Order: sequence, then structure tokens, then C-alpha cells
Amino acid sequence: MITPGVLPRGRNVIAIALLLAAIALAVLVWLPSHRLLPAIAILVVGLVLMQAPQVAEQWERGIVLRLGRFIGLQGPGLFWVVPFVDRVSSWIDQRTITTSFAAEQTLTSDTVPVNVDAVLFWMVHDAQKAALEVQDYSQAVSWAAQTALRDIIGRTPLADLLRGREQIEAELQALIDSRSNPWGVTVSSVEMRDIVIPVALQDAMSREAQASREKQARIILGQAEMEIAHSFAEAAKSYQHNPTALHLRAMNMLYEGLKEKGALMLIPSSAVESMGMGGLMGAAALRQSTLTGDPPGGDVKKEG
Repeated sequence: MITPGVLPRGRNVIAIALLLAAIALAVLVWLPSHRLLPAIAILVVGLVLMQAPQVAEQWERGIVLRLGRFIGLQGPGLFWVVPFVDRVSSWIDQRTITTSFAAEQTLTSDTVPVNVDAVLFWMVHDAQKAALEVQDYSQAVSWAAQTALRDIIGRTPLADLLRGREQIEAELQALIDSRSNPWGVTVSSVEMRDIVIPVALQDAMSREAQASREKQARIILGQAEMEIAHSFAEAAKSYQHNPTALHLRAMNMLYEGLKEKGALMLIPSSAVESMGMGGLMGAAALRQSTLTGDPPGGDVKKEG
């Protein structure tokens, strides 16, 4: 991989060479004829030696070839090469690099087409392998990530793909790492940005989720009714052999019903007679009529 810094380096060398050539021509014009040959020799030597020093940035490594054969890595900082014999074939960036990749219209294991976008975080840990083992390691990593993503999607059902992102990302990272390690590249992490499913399937899943929530709500309501019925059964057992408690409960119910202004309560006469509440009902009705100014019996009616 040749980084963008290579072009400025080449331009700088050309600019310096042109500047030195202009200076040399100016000097040659003003020099006497007997000093012309030494000046030309010095100029040629200077132009040759000018190609020897090279500078690599802190995050870069230079791949140096001598007559086409790899002799070593250079950098960071200043290093020297032999002009016309050595050359820096490429500059390897060893910082963490982000690469976005996607799998479009890929079928899951349950034949659902999905579009998945992801981001790959990777770096070159072996610059020599990255330069010598693969032609374009950056492009190779991108293709390896895309094919690995399609492979993972093809053997994963949609439900697991939507719910188990962390597991899918871990499997994807391991798969890409195994493919790119021979190139001197290691994968730091993989992040799945988005999973897009067809609109019709989204509507069906929404209806399914709504039906599931409604079913759960009905189940909870039924369980609540069962608990209430169980509580009533236990209360009935308590009142069965304790008529005094039952009468007190009836009085409390009557009080709660009549304490609201303008309340009307219909009580079967059989209930009044069985609980011996005739006198109590009359007193309550009389008190209510006194408070409201209505004739007795206006708020409490008995069903015959």
C-alpha cells in the first residue's frame, strides 16, 4: 500500500532537483572555462547523493529493495539508501485502519434477504508480509471481510442475526482474522452498523410481536383472576363459620355505598333478612334522609 505521503515526497525531490539544477546552471555560467568540468562533476555527484536520504513518518515502515530483492524494513525517521541500487517500493501504514463493508441481498439460513453494513478495525502487524505476501493488502482485507460476512449470514437464521449481534461480530472477527493473518494483518474488532430487512417482513414481525404481547397480557389477566378467585374462596371459608365477621363486612359494604352523596344501593330482601340487617338498614336510611332532606327509603331499595 502506497500512502498519500509518497506523492509529496516525490514532488519534493523533483522540486529540490530543479532548484539545484538552476543554481548549478547559474554557477556554470559565471565560472571560468577551466573550472567548468569540476563544477559539472560536483553537480552530478550532488544529484546522485540527493536520492540517498529518506524519511519515514512515525507510523510508517519503508520496504527497501536492492536490485529487486527485499533487504529490510526502514523507519521511522531518517534512513539512507544506495542511489540507483536501492529503492523504497512502498510505505506501510501501521496505524489502525477502518474499512466499511456490506453484504447486500444476502439470504439467511431461513431464506430471508437482508442487507448488512459493518465496519472493520484492523492494522498491519507485520509490514514485511503485507508488502511481499499479497499484492494489495488493503483491498484483500476488504474482500475477505465481505465474503466472511456473507458466509456468516448464510448459516445464521434471522432471529439469531437480530438478537445475537455480539456473537455474530465475534465469529466474524475470528473468521476475517484467520484469513488475513498470513498477510501480516490483524483484526481488532468488527462492528455491525445496520441490518435491513424487507418492509413486508417488518410489518409481519410487528404484527407477530403485537399478537405475542396481547397473548401475554391475556395470560397475566387470567392469572390475576385466578388469584382473586382464590382469595375470595379463602375469605368465604373464613366467613362460613363466623357470622359476626360476615355481618361486620356487610355493614362496612353498606357504609361505603351510602357515604357518597346521592348514592343508590339495591339490596335483595333475602340478604337483609338472612343477615338480620332490617333495623340497621332502617337506621341508615333515616340518617341518609336526614342529611339529604329526602323521604326515608329514597336511597336504599330492597328487591323483593
